[in-house]
Amino acid sequence: MHATLTDILTDVTANSIEAAAKHVSVSILEEGGVITLRVEDDGKGMPPEILARAFDPFYTEPGKHDKRKIGMGLPFVKQTCDACGGTVSLTSTPGVGTTLVCTFAADNIDRPPMGDIPSAVLSLFNYPGDFELVFTHRSAQTDYTISRSELADAVGGLDSIEGLRLARDFLASQEEG
Repeated sequence: MHATLTDILTDVTANSIEAAAKHVSVSILEEGGVITLRVEDDGKGMPPEILARAFDPFYTEPGKHDKRKIGMGLPFVKQTCDACGGTVSLTSTPGVGTTLVCTFAADNIDRPPMGDIPSAVLSLFNYPGDFELVFTHRSAQTDYTISRSELADAVGGLDSIEGLRLARDFLASQEEG
């Protein structure tokens, strides 16, 4: 199981980046008693035979993980959604990209806590590679969208301690509403 909802976002988004995505859109939408997590990318996508097995805990894409033969990420996501009165949807087209949408009943006792959004987003922005990531969070308390390049430009880069501190402070301030 994932300890927090941001763990789910981090895991799924890392998969998008590893799938050679150049553009990744990540969002958290909290409205009407439902929390929706969405990750959409323009990565390599999955052929139908892999997509059909994506939620099988005893399957992983050949060549993806050299040291293990099972893939527990998406099965755990599905298990979490199911336990929380939610849903999960995965669509993918080879050469086009992949979209994962998860919903959770916000008041479900089994729903994991949200987690540390600023730290999760900053870790994703610092993932190695040449890609653009856009993050959006909308709730009754907050409504903002920030891109990796926009934040890096604003703080003078994400490759220094000072830049990372400024980026973390900015993201935290956005979460405070």
